[in-house]
Amino acid sequence: MGQDISALNGAGKKNNKKNGKPKYEPPPEYKNLRLKGNKKKKNGNKNDLDLPKILPNTRCRLKKLRMERVKDHLLLEQEFITNKEQMDGKNANDQDTGNLELDEIEAIAKNSKGKVNEELLKLESIRGSPVYIGTLEEMVDDDHAIITSPTTADYYVSILSFVDKDLLEPGATVLLHHKTMAIVGVLQDNADATVNALKIDKSPLETYQDIGGLEQQIQEIKEAVELPLTHPELYEEMGIKPPKGVILYGAPGTGKTLLAKAVANQTSATFLRIVGSELIQKYLGDGPRLVRQIFKAAAENAPSIVFIDEIDAIGTKRYDSNSGGEREIQRTMLELLNQLDGFDDRGDIKVIMATNKIESLDPALIRPGRIDRKILFENPDLATKKKILQIHTSKMTLSDDVNLDTIVTSKDDLSGADIKALCTEAGLLALRERRMQVTKQDFESAKERVLKNKVEENLEGLYV
Repeated sequence: MGQDISALNGAGKKNNKKNGKPKYEPPPEYKNLRLKGNKKKKNGNKNDLDLPKILPNTRCRLKKLRMERVKDHLLLEQEFITNKEQMDGKNANDQDTGNLELDEIEAIAKNSKGKVNEELLKLESIRGSPVYIGTLEEMVDDDHAIITSPTTADYYVSILSFVDKDLLEPGATVLLHHKTMAIVGVLQDNADATVNALKIDKSPLETYQDIGGLEQQIQEIKEAVELPLTHPELYEEMGIKPPKGVILYGAPGTGKTLLAKAVANQTSATFLRIVGSELIQKYLGDGPRLVRQIFKAAAENAPSIVFIDEIDAIGTKRYDSNSGGEREIQRTMLELLNQLDGFDDRGDIKVIMATNKIESLDPALIRPGRIDRKILFENPDLATKKKILQIHTSKMTLSDDVNLDTIVTSKDDLSGADIKALCTEAGLLALRERRMQVTKQDFESAKERVLKNKVEENLEGLYV
Protein backbone atom coordinates (compact mmCIF):
# COMPACT_ATOMS: atom_id res chain seq x y z
CA MET A 1 0.00 0.00 0.00
CA GLY A 2 2.77 2.35 0.91
CA GLN A 3 4.65 1.35 -2.22
CA ASP A 4 1.65 2.21 -4.35
CA ILE A 5 1.40 5.64 -2.81
CA SER A 6 5.09 6.27 -3.26
CA ALA A 7 4.86 5.15 -6.87
CA LEU A 8 2.00 7.51 -7.55
CA ASN A 9 3.93 10.31 -5.92
CA GLY A 10 6.95 9.54 -8.13
CA ALA A 11 4.79 9.55 -11.27
CA GLY A 12 3.25 12.84 -10.25
CA LYS A 13 6.67 14.34 -9.83
CA LYS A 14 7.73 13.16 -13.28
CA ASN A 15 4.59 14.64 -14.84
CA ASN A 16 5.27 17.91 -13.07
CA LYS A 17 8.80 17.93 -14.49
CA LYS A 18 7.53 17.30 -18.06
CA ASN A 19 4.88 19.97 -17.76
CA GLY A 20 7.42 22.46 -16.53
CA LYS A 21 9.66 22.16 -19.71
CA PRO A 22 8.67 24.14 -22.82
CA LYS A 23 7.64 21.91 -25.68
CA TYR A 24 10.00 21.99 -28.76
CA GLU A 25 8.51 23.48 -31.86
CA PRO A 26 10.39 23.54 -35.21
CA PRO A 27 10.89 26.87 -37.06
CA PRO A 28 7.88 28.01 -39.09
CA GLU A 29 9.69 27.58 -42.44
CA TYR A 30 10.33 23.89 -41.75
CA LYS A 31 7.22 23.10 -39.73
CA ASN A 32 5.01 22.57 -42.75
CA LEU A 33 7.73 20.56 -44.41
CA ARG A 34 7.86 18.12 -41.50
CA LEU A 35 4.12 17.83 -41.40
CA LYS A 36 4.07 17.06 -45.12
CA GLY A 37 6.76 14.51 -44.63
CA ASN A 38 4.78 12.84 -41.88
CA LYS A 39 1.71 12.72 -44.08
CA LYS A 40 3.72 11.19 -46.89
CA LYS A 41 5.07 8.56 -44.55
CA LYS A 42 1.62 7.79 -43.34
CA ASN A 43 0.36 7.52 -46.90
CA GLY A 44 3.27 5.24 -47.64
CA ASN A 45 4.40 6.98 -50.93
CA LYS A 46 7.86 5.54 -51.50
CA ASN A 47 8.60 7.62 -54.63
CA ASP A 48 8.70 10.92 -52.71
CA LEU A 49 12.12 12.17 -51.67
CA ASP A 50 12.70 12.24 -47.89
CA LEU A 51 14.70 15.13 -46.53
CA PRO A 52 17.81 14.15 -44.60
CA LYS A 53 17.82 14.58 -40.88
CA ILE A 54 19.62 17.76 -39.92
CA LEU A 55 21.42 17.84 -36.63
CA PRO A 56 21.79 19.42 -34.14
CA ASN A 57 18.24 20.32 -33.33
CA THR A 58 19.15 23.55 -31.61
CA ARG A 59 19.47 26.73 -33.58
CA CYS A 60 23.12 27.30 -34.33
CA ARG A 61 25.46 28.22 -37.17
CA LEU A 62 26.31 24.62 -37.93
CA LYS A 63 22.65 23.77 -38.48
CA LYS A 64 22.24 26.82 -40.72
CA LEU A 65 25.17 25.77 -42.93
CA ARG A 66 23.82 22.23 -43.28
CA MET A 67 20.37 23.50 -44.17
CA GLU A 68 21.85 25.79 -46.85
CA ARG A 69 23.70 22.82 -48.31
CA VAL A 70 20.47 20.84 -48.46
CA LYS A 71 18.76 23.81 -50.08
CA ASP A 72 21.46 24.02 -52.79
CA HIS A 73 21.08 20.33 -53.47
CA LEU A 74 17.32 20.69 -53.84
CA LEU A 75 17.74 23.63 -56.21
CA LEU A 76 20.06 21.57 -58.41
CA GLU A 77 17.54 18.76 -58.53
CA GLN A 78 14.77 21.19 -59.39
CA GLU A 79 16.81 22.67 -62.28
CA PHE A 80 17.61 19.17 -63.56
CA ILE A 81 13.94 18.14 -63.52
CA THR A 82 12.89 21.38 -65.25
CA ASN A 83 15.45 20.94 -68.04
CA LYS A 84 14.44 17.33 -68.50
CA GLU A 85 10.77 18.31 -68.86
CA GLN A 86 11.70 20.95 -71.42
CA MET A 87 13.74 18.48 -73.44
CA ASP A 88 10.92 15.95 -73.32
CA GLY A 89 8.47 18.61 -74.47
CA LYS A 90 10.79 19.63 -77.28
CA ASN A 91 11.16 16.05 -78.50
CA ALA A 92 7.42 15.47 -78.29
CA ASN A 93 6.59 18.67 -80.16
CA ASP A 94 9.49 18.67 -82.62
CA GLN A 95 8.57 21.29 -85.20
CA ASP A 96 10.51 23.02 -87.94
CA THR A 97 10.70 26.60 -86.72
CA GLY A 98 13.23 27.73 -89.31
CA ASN A 99 10.58 29.36 -91.51
CA LEU A 100 8.21 30.43 -88.73
CA GLU A 101 7.63 34.03 -87.80
CA LEU A 102 8.34 35.27 -84.30
CA ASP A 103 4.62 35.68 -83.57
CA GLU A 104 3.93 32.06 -84.56
CA ILE A 105 6.65 30.78 -82.25
CA GLU A 106 5.23 32.86 -79.39
CA ALA A 107 1.78 31.38 -80.08
CA ILE A 108 3.23 27.85 -79.98
CA ALA A 109 4.93 28.66 -76.69
CA LYS A 110 1.65 29.84 -75.18
CA ASN A 111 -0.38 26.88 -76.45
CA SER A 112 2.10 24.32 -75.20
CA LYS A 113 2.02 25.90 -71.71
CA GLY A 114 5.75 26.49 -71.44
CA LYS A 115 6.90 23.12 -72.76
CA VAL A 116 8.50 24.67 -75.85
CA ASN A 117 12.04 25.69 -75.19
CA GLU A 118 12.38 29.42 -74.59
CA GLU A 119 15.69 29.36 -76.38
CA LEU A 120 13.77 29.31 -79.67
CA LEU A 121 12.55 32.81 -78.93
CA LYS A 122 16.07 33.90 -78.11
CA LEU A 123 17.30 32.38 -81.35
CA GLU A 124 14.73 34.29 -83.38
CA SER A 125 15.65 37.53 -81.62
CA ILE A 126 19.31 36.89 -82.49
CA ARG A 127 18.39 36.25 -86.11
CA GLY A 128 16.52 39.53 -86.16
CA SER A 129 13.81 40.73 -88.50
CA PRO A 130 14.32 41.95 -92.07
CA VAL A 131 14.54 45.71 -92.51
CA TYR A 132 13.25 47.51 -95.59
CA ILE A 133 15.10 50.39 -97.22
CA GLY A 134 13.14 53.45 -98.30
CA THR A 135 13.52 57.14 -99.07
CA LEU A 136 12.26 59.95 -96.86
CA GLU A 137 10.00 62.19 -98.90
CA GLU A 138 8.74 64.71 -96.34
CA MET A 139 8.85 65.37 -92.60
CA VAL A 140 5.32 65.92 -91.28
CA ASP A 141 6.32 66.59 -87.65
CA ASP A 142 8.92 65.39 -85.16
CA ASP A 143 7.34 61.94 -84.86
CA HIS A 144 5.84 61.29 -88.32
CA ALA A 145 7.04 61.37 -91.91
CA ILE A 146 6.12 60.32 -95.44
CA ILE A 147 8.36 57.67 -97.00
CA THR A 148 8.51 55.82 -100.29
CA SER A 149 10.32 52.80 -101.67
CA PRO A 150 10.79 51.45 -105.21
CA THR A 151 8.42 48.50 -104.67
CA THR A 152 5.66 50.17 -102.62
CA ALA A 153 3.55 53.30 -102.55
CA ASP A 154 4.02 56.29 -100.26
CA TYR A 155 3.34 55.71 -96.55
CA TYR A 156 2.60 57.98 -93.61
CA VAL A 157 4.68 56.36 -90.86
CA SER A 158 5.91 57.07 -87.37
CA ILE A 159 9.51 57.72 -86.32
CA LEU A 160 10.76 55.72 -83.35
CA SER A 161 12.17 57.66 -80.44
CA PHE A 162 15.74 56.32 -80.69
CA VAL A 163 16.21 57.53 -84.30
CA ASP A 164 18.58 60.50 -84.68
CA LYS A 165 16.26 63.12 -86.12
CA ASP A 166 19.15 65.43 -87.03
CA LEU A 167 20.03 63.02 -89.85
CA LEU A 168 16.50 62.99 -91.26
CA GLU A 169 16.11 65.19 -94.31
CA PRO A 170 14.19 64.86 -97.58
CA GLY A 171 15.90 62.36 -99.82
CA ALA A 172 17.67 60.51 -97.00
CA THR A 173 17.79 56.72 -97.09
CA VAL A 174 15.99 55.27 -94.05
CA LEU A 175 15.48 51.81 -92.55
CA LEU A 176 11.87 50.66 -92.22
CA HIS A 177 10.29 48.01 -90.01
CA HIS A 178 9.16 45.01 -92.05
CA LYS A 179 5.60 45.08 -90.65
CA THR A 180 4.72 48.55 -89.39
CA MET A 181 6.96 50.38 -91.91
CA ALA A 182 8.06 52.67 -89.07
CA ILE A 183 11.43 54.41 -89.39
CA VAL A 184 13.95 52.54 -87.22
CA GLY A 185 17.23 53.98 -88.52
CA VAL A 186 19.03 56.16 -91.05
CA LEU A 187 21.68 55.13 -93.57
CA GLN A 188 24.18 57.97 -93.44
CA ASP A 189 26.00 56.85 -96.62
CA ASN A 190 23.46 57.63 -99.32
CA ALA A 191 25.77 56.59 -102.14
CA ASP A 192 24.45 53.58 -103.97
CA ALA A 193 26.63 50.47 -104.11
CA THR A 194 26.41 50.75 -107.88
CA VAL A 195 28.07 54.17 -107.72
CA ASN A 196 30.96 52.78 -105.67
CA ALA A 197 31.39 50.03 -108.26
CA LEU A 198 31.73 52.65 -111.02
CA LYS A 199 34.86 54.14 -109.47
CA ILE A 200 38.07 53.05 -111.13
CA ASP A 201 40.50 52.21 -108.33
CA LYS A 202 43.23 50.93 -110.65
CA SER A 203 44.18 53.16 -113.54
CA PRO A 204 44.05 51.60 -117.02
CA LEU A 205 47.35 50.60 -118.58
CA GLU A 206 46.74 52.55 -121.79
CA THR A 207 48.62 55.83 -122.18
CA TYR A 208 48.79 58.53 -124.85
CA GLN A 209 51.81 56.72 -126.33
CA ASP A 210 49.59 53.70 -127.06
CA ILE A 211 47.39 55.80 -129.35
CA GLY A 212 48.52 55.94 -132.95
CA GLY A 213 47.91 59.33 -134.46
CA LEU A 214 44.99 61.36 -133.07
CA GLU A 215 47.36 64.20 -132.09
CA GLN A 216 44.66 66.82 -132.65
CA GLN A 217 42.06 64.89 -130.62
CA ILE A 218 44.53 64.39 -127.76
CA GLN A 219 45.35 68.10 -127.71
CA GLU A 220 41.66 69.07 -127.64
CA ILE A 221 40.75 66.73 -124.80
CA LYS A 222 43.76 67.92 -122.79
CA GLU A 223 42.62 71.53 -123.17
CA ALA A 224 39.01 70.72 -122.26
CA VAL A 225 39.46 68.18 -119.44
CA GLU A 226 42.95 68.00 -117.97
CA LEU A 227 44.08 71.62 -118.07
CA PRO A 228 41.02 73.03 -116.20
CA LEU A 229 41.67 70.54 -113.38
CA THR A 230 45.42 71.08 -113.13
CA HIS A 231 45.73 74.80 -113.95
CA PRO A 232 42.37 76.55 -113.48
CA GLU A 233 44.10 79.91 -112.98
CA LEU A 234 44.93 80.07 -116.69
CA TYR A 235 41.25 80.26 -117.58
CA GLU A 236 40.64 82.92 -114.92
CA GLU A 237 43.40 85.08 -116.37
CA MET A 238 41.87 84.67 -119.83
CA GLY A 239 38.46 85.63 -118.45
CA ILE A 240 36.69 82.52 -119.77
CA LYS A 241 35.03 79.54 -118.17
CA PRO A 242 36.50 76.12 -118.92
CA PRO A 243 34.34 73.64 -120.86
CA LYS A 244 31.95 71.56 -118.77
CA GLY A 245 31.86 68.54 -121.01
CA VAL A 246 33.26 66.88 -124.10
CA ILE A 247 31.64 64.43 -126.48
CA LEU A 248 33.68 62.00 -128.57
CA TYR A 249 31.90 60.82 -131.71
CA GLY A 250 32.81 58.97 -134.84
CA ALA A 251 32.85 55.56 -136.49
CA PRO A 252 33.30 52.44 -134.37
CA GLY A 253 36.87 51.38 -133.65
CA THR A 254 38.46 54.81 -134.11
CA GLY A 255 39.81 55.12 -130.54
CA LYS A 256 37.16 56.99 -128.55
CA THR A 257 37.15 54.66 -125.53
CA LEU A 258 40.91 54.18 -125.82
CA LEU A 259 41.44 57.93 -125.48
CA ALA A 260 39.18 58.00 -122.41
CA LYS A 261 41.29 55.22 -120.84
CA ALA A 262 44.43 57.25 -121.52
CA VAL A 263 42.85 60.26 -119.79
CA ALA A 264 42.04 58.07 -116.77
CA ASN A 265 45.64 56.84 -116.71
CA GLN A 266 47.21 60.31 -116.90
CA THR A 267 45.00 62.20 -114.47
CA SER A 268 45.03 61.89 -110.68
CA ALA A 269 41.36 62.87 -110.44
CA THR A 270 38.60 60.42 -109.51
CA PHE A 271 37.41 58.65 -112.65
CA LEU A 272 33.84 57.35 -112.85
CA ARG A 273 33.05 55.11 -115.82
CA ILE A 274 29.41 54.55 -116.75
CA VAL A 275 27.73 52.82 -119.66
CA GLY A 276 24.54 54.50 -120.81
CA SER A 277 22.53 51.30 -120.47
CA GLU A 278 23.35 51.14 -116.73
CA LEU A 279 21.22 54.24 -116.18
CA ILE A 280 18.13 52.39 -117.41
CA GLN A 281 16.65 50.92 -114.24
CA LYS A 282 13.70 48.66 -113.60
CA TYR A 283 11.64 50.72 -111.16
CA LEU A 284 10.19 54.17 -111.69
CA GLY A 285 12.52 56.93 -110.52
CA ASP A 286 15.60 54.74 -110.02
CA GLY A 287 17.33 56.02 -113.16
CA PRO A 288 17.16 59.74 -112.23
CA ARG A 289 18.12 58.88 -108.64
CA LEU A 290 21.21 57.02 -109.88
CA VAL A 291 22.21 60.02 -112.00
CA ARG A 292 21.93 62.30 -108.95
CA GLN A 293 24.00 59.93 -106.85
CA ILE A 294 26.70 59.68 -109.52
CA PHE A 295 27.17 63.43 -109.65
CA LYS A 296 26.93 63.66 -105.86
CA ALA A 297 29.72 61.09 -105.51
CA ALA A 298 31.72 62.99 -108.13
CA ALA A 299 31.29 66.22 -106.15
CA GLU A 300 32.36 64.56 -102.91
CA ASN A 301 35.50 63.17 -104.57
CA ALA A 302 36.30 66.24 -106.66
CA PRO A 303 38.26 66.82 -108.79
CA SER A 304 36.64 64.06 -110.81
CA ILE A 305 35.89 62.99 -114.37
CA VAL A 306 32.62 61.27 -115.35
CA PHE A 307 32.89 59.18 -118.52
CA ILE A 308 29.55 58.06 -120.01
CA ASP A 309 30.06 55.57 -122.81
CA GLU A 310 27.30 54.87 -125.36
CA ILE A 311 25.33 57.95 -124.35
CA ASP A 312 22.86 57.31 -127.18
CA ALA A 313 21.26 54.61 -124.95
CA ILE A 314 19.49 57.36 -122.94
CA GLY A 315 20.17 60.57 -124.87
CA THR A 316 18.06 60.01 -127.98
CA LYS A 317 15.72 62.67 -129.28
CA ARG A 318 12.49 63.10 -127.33
CA TYR A 319 9.19 62.16 -128.88
CA ASP A 320 5.64 61.41 -127.72
CA SER A 321 5.38 57.84 -126.56
CA ASN A 322 2.78 55.80 -124.71
CA SER A 323 5.37 53.37 -123.41
CA GLY A 324 6.23 53.74 -119.74
CA GLY A 325 9.76 52.54 -120.38
CA GLU A 326 10.40 55.21 -123.00
CA ARG A 327 9.06 57.92 -120.69
CA GLU A 328 11.31 56.70 -117.89
CA ILE A 329 14.35 56.88 -120.21
CA GLN A 330 13.39 60.44 -121.13
CA ARG A 331 13.08 61.36 -117.44
CA THR A 332 16.57 59.96 -116.87
CA MET A 333 17.91 62.14 -119.70
CA LEU A 334 16.15 65.21 -118.26
CA GLU A 335 17.85 64.59 -114.92
CA LEU A 336 21.18 64.32 -116.76
CA LEU A 337 20.49 67.67 -118.44
CA ASN A 338 19.75 69.21 -115.06
CA GLN A 339 22.99 67.86 -113.58
CA LEU A 340 25.05 69.11 -116.50
CA ASP A 341 23.65 72.64 -116.52
CA GLY A 342 21.49 73.18 -113.45
CA PHE A 343 21.49 75.79 -110.70
CA ASP A 344 24.29 74.02 -108.83
CA ASP A 345 27.82 74.81 -109.86
CA ARG A 346 29.60 71.61 -110.83
CA GLY A 347 33.06 73.04 -110.21
CA ASP A 348 35.81 70.46 -110.66
CA ILE A 349 33.62 67.88 -112.40
CA LYS A 350 34.24 67.21 -116.08
CA VAL A 351 32.02 65.03 -118.24
CA ILE A 352 33.21 62.98 -121.21
CA MET A 353 30.65 61.28 -123.45
CA ALA A 354 31.16 58.87 -126.31
CA THR A 355 28.79 57.75 -129.04
CA ASN A 356 28.74 56.34 -132.56
CA LYS A 357 25.53 58.14 -133.57
CA ILE A 358 25.66 61.80 -132.62
CA GLU A 359 22.85 62.57 -135.07
CA SER A 360 20.40 60.61 -132.91
CA LEU A 361 21.12 62.59 -129.73
CA ASP A 362 18.76 65.21 -128.38
CA PRO A 363 19.87 68.75 -129.32
CA ALA A 364 19.41 69.93 -125.74
CA LEU A 365 22.04 67.43 -124.58
CA ILE A 366 24.84 68.50 -126.90
CA ARG A 367 24.20 72.23 -126.98
CA PRO A 368 26.97 74.66 -125.85
CA GLY A 369 26.83 75.16 -122.11
CA ARG A 370 26.43 71.47 -121.45
CA ILE A 371 28.78 69.93 -124.01
CA ASP A 372 31.15 72.71 -125.04
CA ARG A 373 33.47 70.73 -127.28
CA LYS A 374 32.69 68.05 -129.86
CA ILE A 375 35.67 65.95 -130.96
CA LEU A 376 35.35 63.99 -134.20
CA PHE A 377 37.15 60.66 -134.67
CA GLU A 378 37.55 59.74 -138.33
CA ASN A 379 38.98 56.61 -139.91
CA PRO A 380 42.78 56.78 -139.85
CA ASP A 381 44.79 57.87 -142.87
CA LEU A 382 47.78 55.96 -144.23
CA ALA A 383 50.32 57.52 -141.86
CA THR A 384 48.08 56.89 -138.85
CA LYS A 385 47.51 53.28 -139.92
CA LYS A 386 51.25 52.68 -140.00
CA LYS A 387 51.66 54.19 -136.54
CA ILE A 388 48.90 51.98 -135.17
CA LEU A 389 50.47 48.92 -136.83
CA GLN A 390 53.86 49.74 -135.32
CA ILE A 391 52.33 50.05 -131.85
CA HIS A 392 50.60 46.66 -132.04
CA THR A 393 53.59 44.84 -133.59
CA SER A 394 56.18 46.33 -131.23
CA LYS A 395 55.98 43.34 -128.86
CA MET A 396 55.60 40.69 -131.58
CA THR A 397 58.43 38.56 -133.01
CA LEU A 398 58.47 39.21 -136.75
CA SER A 399 60.38 37.33 -139.40
CA ASP A 400 62.77 39.06 -141.80
CA ASP A 401 60.36 38.96 -144.75
CA VAL A 402 57.75 41.16 -143.01
CA ASN A 403 57.53 44.70 -144.35
CA LEU A 404 55.08 46.81 -142.33
CA ASP A 405 54.78 49.42 -145.10
CA THR A 406 53.21 46.92 -147.47
CA ILE A 407 50.74 45.37 -145.00
CA VAL A 408 48.38 48.34 -144.92
CA THR A 409 47.67 50.65 -147.83
CA SER A 410 45.55 53.74 -148.31
CA LYS A 411 42.96 51.70 -150.21
CA ASP A 412 42.23 49.43 -147.25
CA ASP A 413 39.19 50.55 -145.29
CA LEU A 414 40.64 49.63 -141.90
CA SER A 415 40.03 51.29 -138.55
CA GLY A 416 42.32 51.15 -135.54
CA ALA A 417 40.35 48.23 -134.09
CA ASP A 418 40.63 46.38 -137.44
CA ILE A 419 44.43 46.77 -137.43
CA LYS A 420 44.60 45.40 -133.90
CA ALA A 421 42.43 42.44 -134.93
CA LEU A 422 44.73 41.89 -137.93
CA CYS A 423 47.80 41.61 -135.70
CA THR A 424 46.00 39.27 -133.29
CA GLU A 425 44.82 37.03 -136.13
CA ALA A 426 48.35 36.85 -137.59
CA GLY A 427 49.71 35.76 -134.23
CA LEU A 428 47.04 33.04 -133.93
CA LEU A 429 47.91 31.69 -137.38
CA ALA A 430 51.57 31.45 -136.34
CA LEU A 431 50.63 29.59 -133.16
CA ARG A 432 48.53 27.16 -135.18
CA GLU A 433 51.69 26.04 -136.95
CA ARG A 434 53.70 25.97 -133.70
CA ARG A 435 55.86 28.95 -134.70
CA MET A 436 56.95 31.80 -132.45
CA GLN A 437 57.66 34.13 -135.39
CA VAL A 438 55.02 35.82 -137.52
CA THR A 439 55.68 35.72 -141.24
CA LYS A 440 54.50 37.80 -144.16
CA GLN A 441 52.10 35.04 -145.21
CA ASP A 442 50.43 35.18 -141.75
CA PHE A 443 49.75 38.91 -142.13
CA GLU A 444 48.35 38.46 -145.65
CA SER A 445 45.99 35.66 -144.55
CA ALA A 446 44.90 37.64 -141.51
CA LYS A 447 44.24 40.74 -143.64
CA GLU A 448 42.04 38.78 -146.04
CA ARG A 449 40.03 37.34 -143.16
CA VAL A 450 39.54 40.72 -141.46
CA LEU A 451 38.45 42.43 -144.69
CA LYS A 452 36.12 39.54 -145.52
CA ASN A 453 34.41 39.76 -142.12
CA LYS A 454 34.04 43.52 -142.52
CA VAL A 455 32.40 43.16 -145.96
CA GLU A 456 30.00 40.53 -144.62
CA GLU A 457 28.97 42.86 -141.78
CA ASN A 458 28.28 45.66 -144.26
CA LEU A 459 26.21 43.35 -146.47
CA GLU A 460 24.12 42.23 -143.51
CA GLY A 461 23.36 45.85 -142.72
CA LEU A 462 21.75 46.33 -146.14
CA TYR A 463 18.86 44.00 -145.24
CA VAL A 464 18.08 45.44 -141.83
